[in-house]
Amino acid sequence: MHSVEGNPEDLVRLANWRMPFGKYKGTVLVDLPEPYVVWFVNHGVPKGKLGELMQTLYVIKANGLEDLLDPFRKP
Repeated sequence: MHSVEGNPEDLVRLANWRMPFGKYKGTVLVDLPEPYVVWFVNHGVPKGKLGELMQTLYVIKANGLEDLLDPFRKP
């Protein structure tokens, strides 16, 4: 399982990067519904950085830590 430790820039990305496709296209990653993130983790996250971020997001959401990303949001 992916941990929240690692690149601090990923916290900024999670708070500002928008989902590039699908039902929630355009939604900031941290704002994705937890069941949607869980589905990806169970069925295969996208390759590359988006997949890494979704795995980290899963850990954050599973532990109720979404507020951790609030200081990193851009206005």
